[in-house]
Amino acid sequence: MASETGRIEAYSDGVFSIAATLLVLELKPPAAGQPFWQGILHQWPGYVSFVLSFLLIGIIWINHHRLFSHIHRSDEFLLSTNLLLLLGVVWLPYPTSLMAQAVGTPQLRDAAIFYNASYLALSLFFNLLLFVCLRRRLADCGGGGARAISKYYMAGPLMCAMCLLASFWSVALSLTINLVVALYFLLSPGATAMKFTASAR
Repeated sequence: MASETGRIEAYSDGVFSIAATLLVLELKPPAAGQPFWQGILHQWPGYVSFVLSFLLIGIIWINHHRLFSHIHRSDEFLLSTNLLLLLGVVWLPYPTSLMAQAVGTPQLRDAAIFYNASYLALSLFFNLLLFVCLRRRLADCGGGGARAISKYYMAGPLMCAMCLLASFWSVALSLTINLVVALYFLLSPGATAMKFTASAR
């Protein structure tokens, strides 16, 4: 497995780390002449979007690692869909910067909508990668385990769609739901599957 997917994982790790680092470049100091702490508090949506984006990139990396621990071979479809996922990862600093720049302006809600639409696209890319792995039998997790993992990740687009819809009504609510989604995906798919099995007994 290491020789087959090692280069894919190493390249992916580099992209994840660079994307996470770029997020902090968009955090700006308080405006000149404005009281320091008032300026800091005024930019709270920008800081929250930074933290959420950092968490999201980290959580995607964790789940990417979990998925690749089951992959025993690669093909052109895996390479292509993994590259598409990485495209979504490197895109995240841009909507995050728009959120930070829109603080205190009438464009904040539009920036939140764009930000959450990017979340939704990224979750779809991850599910596409998982679908390719299972459909083309690249993963070594059999029957029930594969189905449990796929059901776990399929909840992602639905949750991100909820965040997107909430952003039309309230930026604060959409960011709160984003935090809940991030915490959900911090859980191990294996642990979730075990809980499901235990409750069915």
